[in-house]
Amino acid sequence: QLRLVESGGGLVQAGGSLRLSCVASERTFSNYYMGWFRQAPGKEREFVAGLSWRDGSTYYADSVKGRFTISADNAASTMYLRMNSLKPEDTAVYYCAARYFGGSYYYFRSPVPAADFGFWGQGTQVTVSS
Repeated sequence: QLRLVESGGGLVQAGGSLRLSCVASERTFSNYYMGWFRQAPGKEREFVAGLSWRDGSTYYADSVKGRFTISADNAASTMYLRMNSLKPEDTAVYYCAARYFGGSYYYFRSPVPAADFGFWGQGTQVTVSS
């Protein structure tokens, strides 16, 4: 059973930056599609960024494109989300998620449903003050 643990959230002023980390219990991500989601109070969980280990391709929600960068260190079993130029509307709990490959190719297409991912971390709070 894959376990995911996020860290790196906190309070930052608008325009600032944060880097979130997601450490996986397995030594390799090669059998998973990975993603970051977020959920603001009173709103549904929404896709932020995704990473395919099979070819290294990345995918971003329009709202974060150009500001956020998803990356990973396979040797450390760690995925990152670098967030620059943060806005108050980025305030949310951020979740790391994984989808097992299992022989079935997955294509990130907007909107990316949270239900497509079967493994989740506990979340880390990001608060952006104006």
